[in-house]
Amino acid sequence: MSAKAVITGIGVATPNGLGVDDFWAATRVGKNAIDRITRFDPSPYPSKLAGEIRGFVAEDHLPSRLIPQTDRMTRLALVAADCAFEDAGVKPGDIPEYDMGVVTASTSGGFEFGQNELKNLWSQGSQYVSAYQSFAWFYAVNSGQISIRNGMRGPSGVVVSDHAGGLDAIAQARRQIRKGSKLIFSGGFDASVCPWGWVAQIAGGRLSTSEEPERAYLPFDRAASGYVPGEGGALLILEDEESARARGAQKIYGEIAGYGSTFDPKPGSGREPGLRRAIEVALADAGAEPGDVDVVFADAAGTPQLDREEADAITAVFGPYGVPVTAPKTMIGRLYSGSAPVDVVSAVLAMCEGLIPPTTNVELAPEYALDLVTGQPRTASLRTALVLARGVGGFNSAVLVRAPH
Repeated sequence: MSAKAVITGIGVATPNGLGVDDFWAATRVGKNAIDRITRFDPSPYPSKLAGEIRGFVAEDHLPSRLIPQTDRMTRLALVAADCAFEDAGVKPGDIPEYDMGVVTASTSGGFEFGQNELKNLWSQGSQYVSAYQSFAWFYAVNSGQISIRNGMRGPSGVVVSDHAGGLDAIAQARRQIRKGSKLIFSGGFDASVCPWGWVAQIAGGRLSTSEEPERAYLPFDRAASGYVPGEGGALLILEDEESARARGAQKIYGEIAGYGSTFDPKPGSGREPGLRRAIEVALADAGAEPGDVDVVFADAAGTPQLDREEADAITAVFGPYGVPVTAPKTMIGRLYSGSAPVDVVSAVLAMCEGLIPPTTNVELAPEYALDLVTGQPRTASLRTALVLARGVGGFNSAVLVRAPH
């Protein structure tokens, strides 16, 4: 029998909360954190709103030597890793270094760091470009910096599959646990709210241009016209359940019980998108039936076509109005590789409290046969949650999370 990969620690940093307690206190009641961008002047751009993390000062949490060599996303990830260790009640030296690894996801890498170095190059010359540019922008840098800082020499890597990447990284971490690793950090962080990153995101053609924070990101609503980006993410500590209990783990949030991933067919082929199949594979992997699922955390792309595809997949598996669905990311924006790990955090905290957080601001369009939790949170007995994520280019991923026994 394969080892059970369980979540024993969480580090989360989102626009509506730093740390598990602040994040859940805001999420459970639907606190909105989308607003006009303050990190640069957005007035020249068609999209002007984002979910920003306000009040984060990296120097308050990290040694000064790390500041010049890290992008904002990496600083957030390093602090989240520290919080996850503390939350799990384990120190890096407690577990042999080759039994600990790091698998993260990234969508854009350290864009803001790269922007600053390009500015130095063109305004001052190549001698003013930081040597740290060689890695600070790189997709794998969060895995590298976390592993170096904490002496983790076990299996490590990075997954790049846009918004789906966070779930794919968690699945890869589970594989490493099943292969014998004792502890794997997993999740994703992105933070590209800077002019260079903003231009790249706008070029994707899926960003909302609304300037009303409460009406900009409206998945499954007739007014849906794109999404609002955000910054942040979450890191989870995954451990083998037996090893975790043997070391006296303070808490077990839940088990990563099932995973499925698929790739969409070529556009124009007339074939069905792959999300439904990803859900079915995740259920089969967990030995679960559709009726076992108590809540679905939707990808919630916020464009009519993608919302329709996701709604069709959910209703095909669970039936019309067959399972409660929510998308709390409407409070904070889509965090790219960080979105799905944050949804996994929301899922385990929802199961712990018996409360489904709401999809804020949305009025469900009647053409979607979804039991969408809108307006207010909903109390419910929750033992199993399904988290969905889709990435640009055809990526579909689904993870089934079970409450601890």
